[in-house]
Amino acid sequence: MQQFNITGMSCAACSARVEKAVSKLEGVENCSVNLLTNSMSVEGSATDAQIIEAVEKAGYGAYRSNEKTKTDASANADTSENAEKTAIIKRLIASAVILLGLMYVSMGYVMFGFPMPKALSENPMAVALIQLWLSALILVINQKFFISGFKGVINRAPNMDTLVSLGSGASFAYSCYVMYLMSGSLIAGEMEAAKHCLHDLYFESAAMILVLITVGKFLEARAKGKTTDAIRALMELAPKTVTKLENGTEKKVPIEELQVGDLFVCRPGENIAVDGVIIEGKCAVDESALTGESIPSDKAEGDSVSAGTVNKTGFIKCRASRVGEDTTLAQIIKTVTDASATKAPIAKIADRVSGVFVPAVILIAAVTFVIWLIAGQTVGFAVARGISVLVISCPCALGLATPVAIMVGNGVGARHGVLFKTATSLEETGKVKTVIFDKTGTLTKGEPKVTDIYPAKWMLKRRLLSLAASLEAGSEHPLAKAVIKENSDAGGEIYPISEFEIISGRGLTAVIDGARIYGGNLEYIKNVADVDNDAEKKADKLASEGKTPLFFAFAGEFIGIIAVADVIKPDSTGAVEKLKDMGINVIMLTGDNERTAWAIAKQIGIENIAAGVLPKDKANIVNDLKIIGKTAMVGDGINDAPALANADIGIAIGAGTDIAIDSAEVVLMNSKVADVVTAIRLSRATLKNIKENLFWAFFYNTVGIPVAAGALFAGFGVLLSPMLGAAAMSLSSFCVVMNALRLNFAKVADKPVVDNEIIINEVKENKQMEKVMKIEGMMCPHCEARVKKCLEALPEVTEAKVSHKEGTAVVVLASDVSDDVLKKTVEDQGYTVL
Repeated sequence: MQQFNITGMSCAACSARVEKAVSKLEGVENCSVNLLTNSMSVEGSATDAQIIEAVEKAGYGAYRSNEKTKTDASANADTSENAEKTAIIKRLIASAVILLGLMYVSMGYVMFGFPMPKALSENPMAVALIQLWLSALILVINQKFFISGFKGVINRAPNMDTLVSLGSGASFAYSCYVMYLMSGSLIAGEMEAAKHCLHDLYFESAAMILVLITVGKFLEARAKGKTTDAIRALMELAPKTVTKLENGTEKKVPIEELQVGDLFVCRPGENIAVDGVIIEGKCAVDESALTGESIPSDKAEGDSVSAGTVNKTGFIKCRASRVGEDTTLAQIIKTVTDASATKAPIAKIADRVSGVFVPAVILIAAVTFVIWLIAGQTVGFAVARGISVLVISCPCALGLATPVAIMVGNGVGARHGVLFKTATSLEETGKVKTVIFDKTGTLTKGEPKVTDIYPAKWMLKRRLLSLAASLEAGSEHPLAKAVIKENSDAGGEIYPISEFEIISGRGLTAVIDGARIYGGNLEYIKNVADVDNDAEKKADKLASEGKTPLFFAFAGEFIGIIAVADVIKPDSTGAVEKLKDMGINVIMLTGDNERTAWAIAKQIGIENIAAGVLPKDKANIVNDLKIIGKTAMVGDGINDAPALANADIGIAIGAGTDIAIDSAEVVLMNSKVADVVTAIRLSRATLKNIKENLFWAFFYNTVGIPVAAGALFAGFGVLLSPMLGAAAMSLSSFCVVMNALRLNFAKVADKPVVDNEIIINEVKENKQMEKVMKIEGMMCPHCEARVKKCLEALPEVTEAKVSHKEGTAVVVLASDVSDDVLKKTVEDQGYTVL
């Protein structure tokens, strides 16, 4: 996809014109112009030169986007945006100062009799000339509207500036005509007639229209700047420098100088510069900016770290694995910006209208002028109605309705760890009727774990685990690793083995201390030892729960059962329940046997499954379900890629394989099943917001134009002055952008319910306890260090992980300590425990 920046666009008619011009080029497969970001994405074989030439022929400018600016140079975007705001503010201040003088003369003196020097008050032509000069100054200051507007006419692409310049220019021209009539009255000696002409001047309208539109542009620019806050925040996460390690010496260098394979260090409180692997040290890393997960993740030697995340505790030495545009942070920013540059299907409604909107408004204004003349009204009255029609019409609101909502929606998604690759995926995800889950690695952790240990009556549980782990140490099977890990966590022994042998499809055998040990399925162990009926019944029960029972025999005696299972993710059940509450059908696909699949499905609450399916079968099932309604597939592995590609919406778990992520339209960075619910909620909220924006844009123009034309004058005597029309136009686009910003407050992700002031979470594996304290008053890393030091001084506290940003302290305890002691310890340092 080729990306271009477009200059000179002011409304939806402009973006429609550019899109139409480029789409006509041979070799262009798809073209999408974004009015919000003044950007264009083009797919196809057309060259840059051909595309730029087509844009220039349409009356606009274009240049190729620098891909680097998407990830590294947020300052460039900020500079451009600030320059635009500065220019608008300067025009606005200068125009407003002059307008005050103009309004004093035109409204204060002429309408309400405010005092004026005698020499002027006795000469109506002098009063008219003052108004002409002052309004002309404002027209010159705001010449941008006239240049852009008439350039659009010359290129047969009239735009919003055309309407503004026609409205303001018509007011000025008509006022000059009135001055001509005034001069005739003065020559004829008719002073009263000349003074009456002052009431027919529209110089103040010509100026006020431009000032009010400029006010609207300023408000719109400020509001539009807020729509990109999420992307800007991501860009600011990447530090500009890094501490590089060369020959054992630390050296501060620009981030651009760091290459793959280079060593760098990161201290507590610093942002990690690039993606890398820890080769020395350990720390807690805040990954909330990338994944939406607020609890810091513990990292140790061999673990990966990502650019833009924050090292909360501990000094680490890392080897750079991905730098520049290849880092996870850079890819997230690119995904969000690329998605915002694409066009949602619903935007086509506005595009079709925008293409003919401005010419239609000009025609309506002309017809309005003629009709009022035919109806017997004065030229001044008819001119005012035509001008009102021109200046109240707002194609900008139509053009901004969709892209601002898409931009904000993508930003909200990025904050919650949900990445939509295109605007289409953001719109369509909320329409799904069926969600299909792969089981392993998606609904479950994909890492087998020991769930149950049943030793024989005469065997100690710890002895059974040590013997089993010693045997499994010779195997690379995932189930063997689960047994070994469980024994290690329990502090069990590993005995030396000999004569190790794998019996394919049945189990293992080896010799420990001169006695042979066996491990495997029931049939295999029955051949070497007697297994009692109670043990077989337990095994059946375990199998019905989706667990794999491993039988063990030692020295000719059955010694027990160890059950291993792929553990269900803690949020799977809740996520499935919420999807069902949303009226969505949930289906689970797995390559496992049907008994295991049903056992897992029942625990999670899924009522429809397909077991024993191959990758190609998954794709076929997805195709069949698409006939019923829009379907989403959620998966993480290579075997899910065909199904992800075939689904209407492919949703990939962020911790999955690259091929799965490449095949999907939506990526869940935090690998949480609950984020599927977040993605659907966000999509629905965004689509609702777009519809609200489009309704407002169409409603505003549908009602505003007839009222401006004088449709209510005959029955109710209601007229809309050109100045009020300009004010309405200036606020319409602002209202659309502000409505889109409401998406930032939409509740799309469920937060954990906190029943107690201090949350207690027992960690069974290491018999430790964690307490999370909410603390108010911490402002900086020094506050963190102070709270950490005072807490870790308590003998019961093993470690305290403190975050001033989150306002929390996670206290790891070796033994219990009362909440009051913890609270007093922190509050003695001058902070408040909530």
